[in-house]
Amino acid sequence: MERQQLPNSTLILIFGILSIIGCCCYGVLGIIFGIIALVMAKRATEIYNAQPELYTGYQNVKTGRILSIIGLVISLIYVIFMIIALIIYGGFEGLQEIQEEFVREMQQNQ
Repeated sequence: MERQQLPNSTLILIFGILSIIGCCCYGVLGIIFGIIALVMAKRATEIYNAQPELYTGYQNVKTGRILSIIGLVISLIYVIFMIIALIIYGGFEGLQEIQEEFVREMQQNQ
């Protein structure tokens, strides 16, 4: 019997990569892609473990799962950091004032 590609193995890898990239978007996209990749990887692992001799592409699933965990952790840290920063500096207005002050200082130093 011919071995076939494990369902969604490439997509899991792509979502794992996107979860790391998505942490730059305030962490939200990283969390979304990370969770989706983990759920898909769990299902693909179950399929593979039932009959490993029938499928190829399990390495993509493992790599995508690792990348999604990394992206999920980084995104969660970023979200927690943003929540703490919003609480400490009084919302988005406070953060904007700090950024503007930083830009003014940089311009004066040039």
